[in-house]
Amino acid sequence: MRMVAWAILALLVGSATGAVAQTPAAGGPSPSPPGAKAYFVDLKDGAVIGPTTTIHFGLHGMGVAPAGSDKANTGHHHLLIDTDLPPLNEPIPSDDNHLHFGGGQTETELTLSPGPHTLQLLLGDANHIPHTPPVVSDRIHVTVTETPPAASAQAPAETSGRHKSPPGAKVYFISPAEGASVPLTFQVRFGLENMGVAPASVEKVNTGHHHLLIDTALPPLDEPIPSDENHLHFGAGQTETMLTLAPGRHTLQLLLGDAHHIPHDPPVFSQPITIFVGEAPRKPVTPVVRRAPRPPHHAPPRLAPHWAAPYYAPPAAPGPGPND
Repeated sequence: MRMVAWAILALLVGSATGAVAQTPAAGGPSPSPPGAKAYFVDLKDGAVIGPTTTIHFGLHGMGVAPAGSDKANTGHHHLLIDTDLPPLNEPIPSDDNHLHFGGGQTETELTLSPGPHTLQLLLGDANHIPHTPPVVSDRIHVTVTETPPAASAQAPAETSGRHKSPPGAKVYFISPAEGASVPLTFQVRFGLENMGVAPASVEKVNTGHHHLLIDTALPPLDEPIPSDENHLHFGAGQTETMLTLAPGRHTLQLLLGDAHHIPHDPPVFSQPITIFVGEAPRKPVTPVVRRAPRPPHHAPPRLAPHWAAPYYAPPAAPGPGPND
């Protein structure tokens, strides 16, 4: 009986130790915000896929930025294939088992040999080092078949040209407001009317995903939206982000993109707003009203004081007349 108890205890301790070992807690010098999460948009554990499959990456609570872009609360995806997590305080390796997406991509067309495989996402900072805490997806198991499953054959075909946007479609900022004063790190929330939000590469009528333009004008509206520190992509369908900017005046604008990051026809974009980062709220300037000059005031003549009146001598007493 005692031997059985010790065996059960050892099993529990071993399971707990393994769980702790699989829970990454520390990475490199770049911090990640609370709640940040990487995930596969359209791939579940146990999925059966064809030899060539498009994989979509999701990211919640952070923005996607290319490698080398040292912007707070952003990173770029790495896909781990048939391998464990690498050291989390070092640059992520680059080989057949560690695929880098340093251009800020949120999808890839993946070709694997038939059989079982494991996939996992790991976000890297500007220098390909995981954040602290690391932003990593669950490790999922997939089975690759020699022929695509029937469901994949029914996927919508890629279309050419720009996607139409419905009448009345509108994108806007829920927060912050025009002219707002915000801290160095603040939340931006996106709003969309008369259309739905769908991840990048998902072909669905009257849908799109958000792009946030920072301190830049609208890009060409018939080409894919650039991906850099001035054009942040939210290809997983995010409707909010935590943004960190340098102190001072900045402009923000939203632009919706279709499955291929191309603006719709007609394009759906917000009005640009101006915000003040790290500054005290600005008081409204009271305009100076200049009044017309008053007409001349005709005041009555001032009377001199009695003590300033001229002196008049009293008349002389009459003297003796000629007949006196």
